Amino acid sequence: MNVAIVKYNAGNVFSVINAVKRLGVEPLWTDDAEKLMKADRVIFPGQGEASHAMNYLRQHGLDKVICNLKQPVLGICIGQQLLCKHSDEGNTDCLGIFPMDVKRFVPTKHEDKVPQMGWNSLSLKPCELFKGLNDGDFVYFVHSYYVPLHDEYTIATANFTLDYSAAIHKDNFYATQFHPEKSGKVGEKILRNFLEIEG
Repeated sequence: MNVAIVKYNAGNVFSVINAVKRLGVEPLWTDDAEKLMKADRVIFPGQGEASHAMNYLRQHGLDKVICNLKQPVLGICIGQQLLCKHSDEGNTDCLGIFPMDVKRFVPTKHEDKVPQMGWNSLSLKPCELFKGLNDGDFVYFVHSYYVPLHDEYTIATANFTLDYSAAIHKDNFYATQFHPEKSGKVGEKILRNFLEIEG
């Protein structure tokens, strides 16, 4: 299994690398277009700021590379947001694979602290990414921006001030707003499911 992790100016990548290693796979952390295109699986992870991330991807030609990938791709956290059409963060045009606009959380109660940080439960739709999981399973989030619900592409929902897309899926692209690499056994199962999806 040849797993490539997209190398760009995003944080929190090494926890993803280590999570994949724990599954018995030695991933390649790379920004090389040819290696990304040839990989069996591609993970697009990270934490960061949308406009800076998109500028880096465009300057290095990685925007076109990611959009043209044909194998299973998993976006994580800002990786999910960058796969969408536009982000309110920095008024940023993103990759446009998913036709949704990323919004900033607006607290509705005093106890709603942005960013959402910590464990939250999932409401799941049937999807091979969630094989063996249960509705209500908890995963770990850290984010100030969210992807709204979409009838066709939302495969998991969470709630923080409102219901939003905790995970989305279109063709060979899967993405989670939460961090599977920080989500214990549930996250480990999601990563394993991703590696086992038929490409």
